[in-house]
Amino acid sequence: MSQSFRKPDILEIARQEGKVTVEDLAERFNVTVQTIRRDLTELANAGKLERVHGGAILPSGVSNILYEERRHLNEDSKAAIARACAAAIPDNASIFLDIGTSTEAVARALLGHRNLMVVTNNMNVAKIMLANPDCEIVVAGGNLRRADNGLVGNLTIRTLENFKFDHAVIGCSALDVDGDLLDFDIQEVAVNQTILQRARETCLVADHSKFTRGAPVRIASLRDVNRLFTDLPLPEALAQRCRSWGTEVCIAASDGNAAGLGGETATTA
Repeated sequence: MSQSFRKPDILEIARQEGKVTVEDLAERFNVTVQTIRRDLTELANAGKLERVHGGAILPSGVSNILYEERRHLNEDSKAAIARACAAAIPDNASIFLDIGTSTEAVARALLGHRNLMVVTNNMNVAKIMLANPDCEIVVAGGNLRRADNGLVGNLTIRTLENFKFDHAVIGCSALDVDGDLLDFDIQEVAVNQTILQRARETCLVADHSKFTRGAPVRIASLRDVNRLFTDLPLPEALAQRCRSWGTEVCIAASDGNAAGLGGETATTA
């Protein structure tokens, strides 16, 4: 495969997986590691990737990936994470569901639950939950963000301050090595910070691609979250911090194999 055809494929792999490695790409494309290093260097020089030891990641920035593109990133992992999260939420509960493609997956996984009150600032979540006839749906007011049908701003915050939720399910754009949850929109961050104060239990849903991304605005720390639902084990240093904070890490697995998870909980999805 020529370089002109490899580069778009390399970028697509990076978008789907959050990171690419030299050795994996060399094997996939049946070329030398020197050739892949050259490809990654050129993509980095063009601002499309950021070089790291052994490979490259999507560049850190101040703007998020387009919402429609995010819908198709790691779809199977998001579905497994969503099923694991929904399984931890009982019937007869009040729930807040955040903006994001991962929380939309959780909404789909909740369609079989009974006697729910779902409050959301995500118009897409509200539409999904319409398919559950045994669910009361409350849409928070606010400024409509056309890019993703999310509602943000002071009106959203004032609405949410009237509630005390049994469970809140939130997402993030990035999760750094210190355990900080990061995002791009300061108005959305303010909504999430309010939710952390208004929920008895908070669950973060984030696939492994968030481990290698960056974003400029801090939401909170994993120490402020009761449960993290993800698809791969955390880096060991961060896993240790979660254990010290009492943050439960639930790894959605396809086969229920908990071997080698370093004390994290494996869930079958």
